[in-house]
Amino acid sequence: MNYLSQKKWGLKLIICACLSVLMLMTAAQVFAQDTAAQRIKQLENTLLEIQNELNRIKAESSQTTRKVEQIQETSVQTTKKVEQIQQTSIPAEKKSFDFNGMSQKKIMLFFRGGYGRSDEHRNGVSLESRVAPVGAQDQADRHAWYTGAGFDFQLTKDTWGFIPKTEIHAELMFEYKQYGHGVQGNVFANEPTQLAGGAYNPRGVTVNQFTLTAAPKIKFNHFAEYKIRPWIIPAGLAIHVVSPPTESITVLEPGIMFAGGLEYNIWRDFFIGADARYQLTAGSLDGTKIGGMTVGGYIGIGF
Repeated sequence: MNYLSQKKWGLKLIICACLSVLMLMTAAQVFAQDTAAQRIKQLENTLLEIQNELNRIKAESSQTTRKVEQIQETSVQTTKKVEQIQQTSIPAEKKSFDFNGMSQKKIMLFFRGGYGRSDEHRNGVSLESRVAPVGAQDQADRHAWYTGAGFDFQLTKDTWGFIPKTEIHAELMFEYKQYGHGVQGNVFANEPTQLAGGAYNPRGVTVNQFTLTAAPKIKFNHFAEYKIRPWIIPAGLAIHVVSPPTESITVLEPGIMFAGGLEYNIWRDFFIGADARYQLTAGSLDGTKIGGMTVGGYIGIGF
């Protein structure tokens, strides 16, 4: 009996030991499975965090790229505005004004030519002498041709802010008129003089006139879209030099000039125009009438 009891107890002990080992092994396996699951979970969380970080970095990179593009666009617009400001802020004496497409410089040089007509026939010491009315008493024709040149100096492009689209210029102009060539002279232009009993042999003389003027010129830019600009000279100073001299050997006569015209901007700073001018003098210059008018055209270039 004791032997059987001992044998039973030994078997129970063995069974208990086996169960203990089996439980330990099962617990270890469960523990190992739990640890692996936790590690996998941690790894998934880490990968998710990395993916979120990458998405955040990508989003920030896109925003940065858009900001850089906006900055570049703003920089381009700013550069254009600066260029426009620089173009409008160039000193007036160094730039060409561009008014409604019409190119214009501060100074214009022009060359004139055309037809002239004197108010009366020219008399003078070599043409008609009331002191010694001997020999040929010829007179020059009232009609003449003229040529000349001048400068326009721009003083203001808007009448100093009082009248828009209206320019004020200072004009300096000279012209040469010829009324006749080879006009027979009187006793003083005879070879030899008839006062000394010489034969009738008159010498031909050239009747001409030189005029220098200085005047304000008003130019109107109201038709600038058509590149057309009318202008007027309300009044200007004129100095006339006549040849041959008068009977009392006078050659200078002051006067007043009135003028009007129209000019067209053909290309860049090149202009063509037409004008009419009238020279008014106080009276006769020792019997010589020198007032008259001119009508003609001109070519101008700005610089």
